[in-house]
Amino acid sequence: QVQLVESGGGLVQAGGSLRLSCVVSGLTFRRYAMGWFRQAPGKERECVATIGWSGSSTYYSDSVKGRFTISRDNAENTVFLQMNSLKPEDTAVYYCAVGGQYFSASGSKTEGAMAYWGKGTLVTVSS
Repeated sequence: QVQLVESGGGLVQAGGSLRLSCVVSGLTFRRYAMGWFRQAPGKERECVATIGWSGSSTYYSDSVKGRFTISRDNAENTVFLQMNSLKPEDTAVYYCAVGGQYFSASGSKTEGAMAYWGKGTLVTVSS
């Protein structure tokens, strides 16, 4: 079956950096769009960043644009989220998700577009 395992979360001071990783198994990774979503306490889950199946297209929410970078390594079945200049409002559980086959980044911005989800990793940014 499809499995997604996130890692890299933790506690960091404002202005710091973290790199999240998500290893995917059980499908042909290189064919699928991928995304990172997050859910802060008391808030709905939101899309943070997505990357198309080929890696040539990316999408970022306005709140993270210029600070976060999504990338993928198809040889390692892994998607990354490099988070720089972290702010306390970035505190959330971050989820990795598998999108559609041969989907672009822009077509993978909604929860409904994602087929599989990881269990999440907690990122806490202290002020």
